Amino acid sequence: MPNDRWIWDATTTLEALGAADVVLWLWEPEKDRLRLTGASRSLGLGPLAPECSSAAMRALALPQDRAMADDVLRVQDPGSEIAVRLRMRGGGVCIWRGVWLEEGLRAAGVIAPETKFAASDLDHLTGLLDRKSFVTRAREQLQSPGNHELVVADLDRLRRLNEALGHERADLVLAALGSRLAAAFPPGALLARVGEDEFAVLAPTSRPSAAEILRQALEQPLRVAGFDIHPTLSIGAVEAVGGEDAPEAAELLRRAELAVESAKSGGRGGAAAYGRGLESDGLSRLALESDLRGAMGRGEIVAYYQPIVRLSTGALSGFEALVRWRHSRRGLLTPDQFLPLCEEMGLMSELGARMMREAGHQLAVWRRDHRAAGELTVAVNLSTGELDRPDLISDVMAIRKETGLPPGALKLEVTEGDVMRDPDRAAVVLRNLREAGAALALDDFGTGFSSLSYLTRLPFDTLKIDRYFVRTMATNEGSAKIVSSVVKLGQDLALEVVAEGVENAQMARQLLSLGCDYGQGFGYAPALSPQEAEVYLNESYVDGAAPVKARG
Repeated sequence: MPNDRWIWDATTTLEALGAADVVLWLWEPEKDRLRLTGASRSLGLGPLAPECSSAAMRALALPQDRAMADDVLRVQDPGSEIAVRLRMRGGGVCIWRGVWLEEGLRAAGVIAPETKFAASDLDHLTGLLDRKSFVTRAREQLQSPGNHELVVADLDRLRRLNEALGHERADLVLAALGSRLAAAFPPGALLARVGEDEFAVLAPTSRPSAAEILRQALEQPLRVAGFDIHPTLSIGAVEAVGGEDAPEAAELLRRAELAVESAKSGGRGGAAAYGRGLESDGLSRLALESDLRGAMGRGEIVAYYQPIVRLSTGALSGFEALVRWRHSRRGLLTPDQFLPLCEEMGLMSELGARMMREAGHQLAVWRRDHRAAGELTVAVNLSTGELDRPDLISDVMAIRKETGLPPGALKLEVTEGDVMRDPDRAAVVLRNLREAGAALALDDFGTGFSSLSYLTRLPFDTLKIDRYFVRTMATNEGSAKIVSSVVKLGQDLALEVVAEGVENAQMARQLLSLGCDYGQGFGYAPALSPQEAEVYLNESYVDGAAPVKARG
């Protein structure tokens, strides 16, 4: 009887494995040798094939997945199974399955794309549920009786992170946050990445709350490609009662995202719960857009001034000019309420030029009318991308000529993200601004996007510590260390250091004990109208010191 069985030679085997997008692996720990056969290139394992060492495998794994690579390589008892989700540089997400053989001398198994083992309902970057799958699973979970909490967290300043690090490194940050989220919640919680920079959790209501657990898990420093990243989140939450009358999952997610937008309006690291009052915000935004273009022509966009105080003496040193919109119907609007619209509508360059000119002329008036204020300065924020504005340097020169301000009286504040987009180009522009007579401050320093090597090459006069670290330094050891380190760095580089977010006298004393030069924040005063700022200026010079609140 003829033998009709297939005879599999090596070539046929390799062709079959390649067609199936599968790799066979064999790990021999005593020889430190990993063998790979099959579709290694398509799975991102090409640099390791046909064999490699354990060190090579760890090096090819993404940094946040190296602990999983160790799970494959660690010797276990015979019969122990291996099931690891692993990502390699240049490849997709793969599942390594296998078993330990022969007294732990060898392990063998198969590697295949995650989609061959499970339904493709996962976000490719984090391994969490994607938005569509989250809504489907949440709909099922909400049928269970009991109280549920849906939380959405938006990673603050993702665009700045992309600009500073590039998309690939920013993706590493998102992947690391996804891993942290998965480790923070028990298996019963639904976890998802529901937007480019948004994570969502649906879990039973508990203490601590899901929002607290999420913030604690994700707002921890991490290091990516030599950069220290300090993530902060804007969090929105909504509660629901499960059962037959439970709200639709998609509607619940929409409400949580409305709450996120409300949290972001209060600044970085905010939180908000859903309420009916949020529903009118979408319509309000449309009306605001129609008013914005005419606001500049009507003189409604104005500068307000927040005092900056020398901590050692309490003397008023200067002001930071902060934009406000005196809306005819809505009253005084803060930057968070309209700057995103300005950016979308391409008005940021016009706004930046207006603010710089208005602040420079106001400072000249104060210095002329108040002899005691002869050394007063004013700081103006440059918006994202404004370093590339063609007229920036000529505007500075023109303002100084019109006002007679001496060099250094007008201070321009730039963010780390703006500098790090193109450090060499930024260095040229900053040097030209310095030659034009502007002083320069690096704003929000400590948020973790810059390289210290660039700081020594750029002509800054001042470092400004981000208010988040100042506000939390009394309760967060990490924040306290960052504040102390920035102050010491400023001293070593002969730079002035300004701490934002000083809310009370205790904060001021703590900053002074660290050697910080200046402080600003609600402990001294909020942003004041020009008339209020002049009153504050007069009172400060009469009293000899700017008043600071005992408690904030």
